[in-house]
Amino acid sequence: MLRIASVNLPDNKRIEIALTYLYGIGRPTSRKILESLSINLDTRTKDLSEKDANRLRETIEKSHRIEGELRHQVKMNIKRLKEIGSYRGVRHAKSLPVRGQRTKTNTRTVRGNVRKTMGSGRKKSDAKT
Repeated sequence: MLRIASVNLPDNKRIEIALTYLYGIGRPTSRKILESLSINLDTRTKDLSEKDANRLRETIEKSHRIEGELRHQVKMNIKRLKEIGSYRGVRHAKSLPVRGQRTKTNTRTVRGNVRKTMGSGRKKSDAKT
């Protein structure tokens, strides 16, 4: 089992897909990394040679921000936005959509599933009054 940045990559998946289990690496980045190391995209993780696995681990850890380091950077960016009082920072602080989505109808889960119209979401009472 290949382990990169304290994440176990699944053995039976193609290496291109398995690398996406790392936070901060998607399909395009995975493809670029493998092409730069001239590793076949269709190789299964379990079929990767030890030499290739070490080259892959070394390349990812040296040249890409992944997992904890990336999460920390994102958290600090959000904190900075809150501190300077930008619109995006205020939206983050209020737990509302940040990227311009409408909130009148579509953010029920973000707003705590608030239903404001009469009768919507009300359960029928089975006993007569």
